[in-house]
Amino acid sequence: MHFHLKTYTALGPHILKTDSIHLEFDGRKILQDIYIDCRQGEVVGLLGRNGCGKSSLLRIIFGSLKPSYKYISINDMPIAKGYHNGRVAYLPQHGYLPLNVKLKNLAEPIIDPQFWNDFSNHPIYQKYQDQKAAQLSGGELRQLETLMCIYSRADFILLDEPFTHVSPVQTELFKQIIRRCAKVKGIIVTDHQYYNILDVADKIVLITNGATKPIASPDDLIAHGYVSHLREV
Repeated sequence: MHFHLKTYTALGPHILKTDSIHLEFDGRKILQDIYIDCRQGEVVGLLGRNGCGKSSLLRIIFGSLKPSYKYISINDMPIAKGYHNGRVAYLPQHGYLPLNVKLKNLAEPIIDPQFWNDFSNHPIYQKYQDQKAAQLSGGELRQLETLMCIYSRADFILLDEPFTHVSPVQTELFKQIIRRCAKVKGIIVTDHQYYNILDVADKIVLITNGATKPIASPDDLIAHGYVSHLREV
């Protein structure tokens, strides 16, 4: 298990900031004291128990869920919706590609040109590029959608459960690609498999009781009651 920490200069990479999010469902406060930032060049791991609001937070940043209040900025310039101008890409837990369009026609507008060779040489794209998404199995489509999101043109990538329902071999592949793309992009990733998040992330943020807590070391996850012990890998 690895836990990476990096330092950055004040100038240089774009920085996405999310602050003061307030979200309620049926009068129940889900998110109320939230701060998270992500720079190009780093992977931020987002952890928390089921139902704590991780997916909701990613959707708020992307712009597909409207909270009662939010402040989201890139380089301290407020943005209304992350998907405007393609600044933020989001991998939801459900499928997002149109089912009746050939994959090669979907891929070229989405994939960052600097990563086109990496993506287009991937075996699953080589195999299915002339087919439509509807022709792939659920697992194959999920793998391709994950790759297309990570390799997308966006400055910031939001990944919701990329390691769930995929094989250990695919998980390791995704982690390698995340690290590669994070050299020029900012990536926020959440998954129930926290040990994979600890392995791939440069810093960790925990959502608990509607608030974000910075995690200085994996042992803090025990102190905050997220896990009772750390899994050995």
